[in-house]
Amino acid sequence: MPVLLERTIEVLDPQSGETALDCTAGLGGHAEAIARRIGPSGTLVLNDADPSNLAAAAQRLRDLPEPPAVIMLRGNFADAPRRMLEQGLAADVVLADLGFASTQIEDPARGLSFQREGPLDMRFDPESPVTAAVLVNTLPEEELAEIIRDFGEDREARRIARKLVEARKDAPIDSTVRLAQIVRSAMRGGREKGRIDPATRTFQALRIAVNDELGSLAALLEAVGRAATSLKVGAESRPTWLRRGARVCVISFHSLEDRPVKRLFADLTRRGMAPALTKKPDGATDEEIASNPRARSARLRAIRVG
Repeated sequence: MPVLLERTIEVLDPQSGETALDCTAGLGGHAEAIARRIGPSGTLVLNDADPSNLAAAAQRLRDLPEPPAVIMLRGNFADAPRRMLEQGLAADVVLADLGFASTQIEDPARGLSFQREGPLDMRFDPESPVTAAVLVNTLPEEELAEIIRDFGEDREARRIARKLVEARKDAPIDSTVRLAQIVRSAMRGGREKGRIDPATRTFQALRIAVNDELGSLAALLEAVGRAATSLKVGAESRPTWLRRGARVCVISFHSLEDRPVKRLFADLTRRGMAPALTKKPDGATDEEIASNPRARSARLRAIRVG
């Protein structure tokens, strides 16, 4: 079940015949709900770095009784605005769900979870050249500490980095379980009861670094800001990838993602370029969290451009 589905459709309000862009298609849960609203006269652009998920999402839409036109864009969502322009498309609806698909977290071969033994990979795009193992086994201690501190917000980043550098001298750190064990061994006093596993922040940090998640988000938000500015000043002669009145929704899962979204949306609203569709970030209901624990940290923000 996709997170915050009802609220997402409510704020995006897809209409028959519109063009929608799902920047992070995943398994197509949000996309299916949007597709049913825009109908056969609409166009749904699916973007995802994971080729298997992208294919599955596209097939899910094409299996609908009255599917919209489906366009597949494989790659980083940071490139989606440019690729929309190249194809002469302008979106009425944009969604970026910054979480990852259940198939990715549950597949040991992806190396995204320390709950299962698997290779230390963490790539969303399997053709990307850099894995988490490359970072852990080659970066200097200072750079590792910086990644864990900045992307994992872990106060023990330097201690963890030192432990990793010491451990890789004995043998390469190439599995999720071994990485988690090393991180735990760096903690003073071990894991406290009721607290998150000490490895959680390091895994988050490495995943963000491997996939350049914050850089991609920054590029997407910059593209939203440019389009909003062009539409506000009436530069209609210059094509934009957003249509006037486009609704843009971002679902984030931690403060590093939510902070830049909040900052841009608040700035565009203050300048009269994009009225807010959410007064504050919307979260999951207790019922949704009970059925989907991953929704607990989800935060939804939305604006209307132009």
